[in-house]
Amino acid sequence: MPRLTSVLLVDDDATANFLNKLLIQRAGVTEHLLVAEDGAQALRTLASTCVSPGKAQCPNLILLDLNMPVLNGIEFLQAYQHLPATQRQGTVVLLLTSASVEQDLNQLQGLPLDGILEKPLTAAKLQRVLNEHFPT
Repeated sequence: MPRLTSVLLVDDDATANFLNKLLIQRAGVTEHLLVAEDGAQALRTLASTCVSPGKAQCPNLILLDLNMPVLNGIEFLQAYQHLPATQRQGTVVLLLTSASVEQDLNQLQGLPLDGILEKPLTAAKLQRVLNEHFPT
């Protein structure tokens, strides 16, 4: 049985999205898998799926890329922190990036971020996320 109701992947790389979707689906950890190609699309996805507290498809986990067009990961987090607490409650947000985040650490401080994972996402990394943030 899946541990998570929903996972939202936010990445502008179609190949990364394909591979991450495949990995998550094979692991069977979620009922619903949502994909957004930039931060603005991710905010629209949240607005449509998290309309009310406890909405079935509101993501338990957001895997967020840092470097994207339109609205990057930092800009997404800056907007996300202003969403109502009921829409953010119970959601774990992890940065999933291949970029070095050292230069961005100051900008990330104080934002609603639960951790950073280095790409690529692997079954072992996914299992660590589940064990750490969603223990059974």
